[in-house]
Amino acid sequence: MSIYGIAVSALNAAQAGLTTTSNNIANANTPGYSRQAIIQAGMLPQNTGSGYFGQGVNVTTVVRRYDQFLGAQVLEAQTQSSNLNTQLGLAQQVSNLLGTASSGLTPAMQDFFTAVNAVANAPQSVPARQTMISSAQSLADGFQAMNQNMNQIRDGLNGQISASVTQINSYAKQIAALNDKIVQLQANTPNQAPNDLLDQRDQLVNQLSQEIRVSTIKQSDGSMNVFIGNGQSLVLGNQTTTLQTVTSTTDPTALEVAYLNGNGTTSRIQQSSLQGGNLGGFISFRQNILDPAINALGRIAMGLADKFNQQQQQGVDLKGALGVNMFTMATPSVTAATSNAGGAVITATVNSTSALTGNDYSVVFDGTNYNVYNTATNSLVQSFTPAQLTAGQAVTGTGITLQLTGGAAATSDTFLVRPTVNGASNFSLSFTDPTKIAAASPIRSNAPVSNLGTGTIGAASVTGGLPLNANLQQPVTITFNNPPTTFNVTGTGTGNPVNVPYTAGAAITYNGWTTQISGAPSAGDTFTVSQNTSATTDGSNSLLMAALQTANTLANSTTSFQGAYGQLVGQVGTQTNQLTVTSKAQTSLLTSVTTAQQAVSGVNLDEEAANLLRYQQAYQAAGKAMQIANTMFDTILNLK
Repeated sequence: MSIYGIAVSALNAAQAGLTTTSNNIANANTPGYSRQAIIQAGMLPQNTGSGYFGQGVNVTTVVRRYDQFLGAQVLEAQTQSSNLNTQLGLAQQVSNLLGTASSGLTPAMQDFFTAVNAVANAPQSVPARQTMISSAQSLADGFQAMNQNMNQIRDGLNGQISASVTQINSYAKQIAALNDKIVQLQANTPNQAPNDLLDQRDQLVNQLSQEIRVSTIKQSDGSMNVFIGNGQSLVLGNQTTTLQTVTSTTDPTALEVAYLNGNGTTSRIQQSSLQGGNLGGFISFRQNILDPAINALGRIAMGLADKFNQQQQQGVDLKGALGVNMFTMATPSVTAATSNAGGAVITATVNSTSALTGNDYSVVFDGTNYNVYNTATNSLVQSFTPAQLTAGQAVTGTGITLQLTGGAAATSDTFLVRPTVNGASNFSLSFTDPTKIAAASPIRSNAPVSNLGTGTIGAASVTGGLPLNANLQQPVTITFNNPPTTFNVTGTGTGNPVNVPYTAGAAITYNGWTTQISGAPSAGDTFTVSQNTSATTDGSNSLLMAALQTANTLANSTTSFQGAYGQLVGQVGTQTNQLTVTSKAQTSLLTSVTTAQQAVSGVNLDEEAANLLRYQQAYQAAGKAMQIANTMFDTILNLK
């Protein structure tokens, strides 16, 4: 009978091996499945006096071949790979939208300034002026269309963030449900792990890591706690924390992620802590690539509108009237946080488009001062007392002026200032009448033919900026004395100085204009600066407009409009290239660690086929042993 019992145990062990091996083969292509194996142990031997004889074999458990360290490596590689791939796909959309330094908005700007030059060459030509108006409209359409396309991408991010949050909540609930089952099963059979459920849970955690970076802690009861961000809990045993999308307190166009509390309220999460996975990729792309690109485009549009409008106002149109703004320039956006408890109202204006940085700023009241922070670096830019801000204060290095226009803030009240976000969307043509193009200078200098000396006067140019001097077009006469080493000045607004020392080629400035007299005037020679009455044939102000194309008017006078656009294209292109390289490297790393993990946990069909033969032979041998034991028993029974 002992031989028969041993054979039965061997038969059962071989059958368990065949069952486990067959299950491995069946799940070879099941995602997340870990190879399983039986653990055998010999039964206690029996002391017969002639020695200890074995009593057969026992299958103690079925284990899954799983390496926790490799599993953690796969999770981290997976979440980072998903993050980079998400950012890369979105960055390529923006890069393709902007084009290259020779495409995108560059042709529109080039066509516009070509038309401006054409007006300078033929200021009396209405067709040339109409072409300039059409080119200006095309440029405005280009800015608006590009801004609209980028904002469509931004709006799409809201939907993608919402979908990711929904997916995260779904995974969390499934993990919690599996935790509950695993705890119950392990409580009933403490030494036997429900391997298939553990695989299902690990697979869900892997899928969750594709949405957001996670960390896990296994508990003694078999459950697994899951955390996101900077340690915020998502799953604790069979309980979950629900995530929800909420509108940003300072940006009504952006969705953020928050916790949904049991009482129906929400607790906001620091968005920068939500790293890794698709969700982290969406948030990082919006913050580090898309929003800076929208701001940079707006800065170019605002700079072009401002500088061109200034020059337009320093000229006269085809009818002799002073020029008016040709383009509409956006104003900075200031949004008070919806959580503000005070009633303070802050406004912002641009004091220098050249100093605009393209950054956004947050203004936070600490109970004593209003502190201005750069949102890109979270660094303090400047602080103002309420009294200072009420008077209006220029923020150093930003190109904007802030003013507290009413109310008082409560401690921690916050305001988001976005100086250039609407620059491209609000860039538009202010008029369509070609005769309103101020191609001519508002003043002209003149020397009568009756002068006896060799003195010549240069073209007078407008100086002093805007607003124009009220006496700009008032006639001014310069008369040289005897000897002609000095001159007298007469005219409204000049103060009529006498005996002004004469230096050939030196600047002579009155009433908001500047000119130079060169050569050797004779006593009694006169020179005049007066209103330009030949505006139809004068294109001097258009030449100054055309010169803006290559003038360094942006980024603290270090680059031109097209140069700034080239920098924008280059910046997004560089970020896209970096993401391409890092994404490929991360994909390679993911493949490597997955291969290492599968070498431990994956099903090798060749190995399983060998195991089938091994267990089959064991089964047959055990069956033979049973047959022999049965024959021996029959032999004993047949002894009469």
